[in-house]
Order: sequence, then C-alpha cells, then structure tokens
Amino acid sequence: MRYLRPAALLAASLVLLLATDGTGASAEARTRTAAAAVPRIRALSLPDRLGPPRIRDQWSGPAFDACTAPAPEALRAWRPASPYGAVGIYVSGSQRGCSQPRLTVDWVHEARAMGWRFLPVHVGRQAPCAELSRKPRRIDPAEAAEQGREEAGEALHAMRALGFGQGSPVYLDIEAYPMHDAGCGQAVVDFALGWTQALHAAGYRAGFYSSLDSGIADLAAAARAGSSPLPDAVWYARWDDKADTAGSGPLTPDLWRSRRRVHQYRGNVQETYGGVTLTVDRDQVDGPTAG
Repeated sequence: MRYLRPAALLAASLVLLLATDGTGASAEARTRTAAAAVPRIRALSLPDRLGPPRIRDQWSGPAFDACTAPAPEALRAWRPASPYGAVGIYVSGSQRGCSQPRLTVDWVHEARAMGWRFLPVHVGRQAPCAELSRKPRRIDPAEAAEQGREEAGEALHAMRALGFGQGSPVYLDIEAYPMHDAGCGQAVVDFALGWTQALHAAGYRAGFYSSLDSGIADLAAAARAGSSPLPDAVWYARWDDKADTAGSGPLTPDLWRSRRRVHQYRGNVQETYGGVTLTVDRDQVDGPTAG
C-alpha cells in the first residue's frame, strides 16, 4: 500500500465509512441480509365459511397413476394380482398430458364395482415461471386466486359428470418449477388458496400435487405464514423409492398430518400383473380418496 497524506487518509476513511454504514458491513451484504429477512411467501386469507366438508372416503395403501385411464380389462386383471387398491385419474383440465377416451361415468362405475378407489387429478394453469413447453398456459400473479376458483369450477363440473359426489377430493396438479422467483411461488400459493376456497364452497375436498422441492415447499411456507384456506391433502412427488408418507425437507411432521398425504415415490415404470402391462407412477396413500 502506498503512503497517504493525512488529508487523503481522512477522505479514504470517510469513503469506507459510507460504504459500510459504520457497521463494517458492505452495501452488498446489507442488501443480502434485507432480502433474507423478507419471507418468500406472504400470508393470504380468503373467506371459507363452510370449511372442508366431511371426509367421504379415507384410505391407506399402495396406488398407481397412469397418464390415460386404463382399460377396464386391465383394471380387472390388476385388482386381484397387484398390490394396488387405488388409481390416479386425470379427470379435467386444459393441460392434461393424455387424452381420456375411456374416462366416463360408466368407466368409474365399473372400476368402483371392482373395488378400486380413485385419486382424481386436475391439470390446468401452471406456475408463471414453469419451464414446460407442452403446458403453455400460466397463472397470472395478479389474478391467481380468481383463476384458482375458475379451475375449481372446471374440476367440479367433471367430478359431478363422472359421478363423484360431495366429500370427494380432487387434486390440483402443479408441475415442478424453479425456485429462483418468490413471486412465482406466491402466485402458485394464491392459486391453490382460490382453488380450495371454491371446492369447499361446493362441498368437495381440495388436494394439491407438486414436487416436494417446489410447489409443496411453497405451500408449506404458506402454512407456516398462516395462509388459508389451505388444501386438505398434499400429494408430493419425491422419487426416492420409499413407499411411505413420512415426508421430508419442507414437509415436516406437523404439516398435513393425520392421514392427509400421498407420496409419489417412483415414476414411469412398467409393471405387469395378470398378464397386462401398464406404464405407471407408484404412490403410497394415507389420505382422502374418492370411493
């Protein structure tokens, strides 16, 4: 370091003092500290006069979900031979990944008569920051709660048409999204609250499906912040090959306990039972189903 005259030394000290605000912390460090102090998810409360309806069917055991509702012959072959007792079905939504040529009220009646339970799923708008080229429709953060109510209306129409009555759950499918944008996570949460509000008002239970590291993490943060009404059950995707509903990471034991969880623990596997092969995701259920 070169020698500084006293006047120059005083000026340099003033510059350093301004840069650190007299605390020794740089402006950059203060900005990081301030950002860390702001919660990622803020609390939002919507009116929920009726609250969640009485549970119509609650069940624990292995389940699977398939992109397209399986043929009745496949369900008949799998029912006695496979470990599964419930099947996930994509009942509604503009962004379902597969067509559903078999999914009718008669299909539901036939599958129910075989003893199957159901995990109904709705696939609509996705997170604003989602990286999904095949699902281009996104939640508008400025209208997220209202859009959630709209999507619930679509799901309710489909649930009634398929013969699923009040008390049945329907799970909102929000695919994984990057976590770099807090506003994106807030939009997902607000959307889920509007979804839940509308389903409760109609006498149905609200479910929420997402990755444990994105949608479920943000919903857990909303629960801790005091947001309401929260979905009644969560279906979390963590492909760890653990057939349990213990949760981990953001899904701590105090959240959605008492039989309100589904765990998708492995995806895109081929399984054969009774001579019939299907490509499925594996799930463990300890929560509400549609019987």
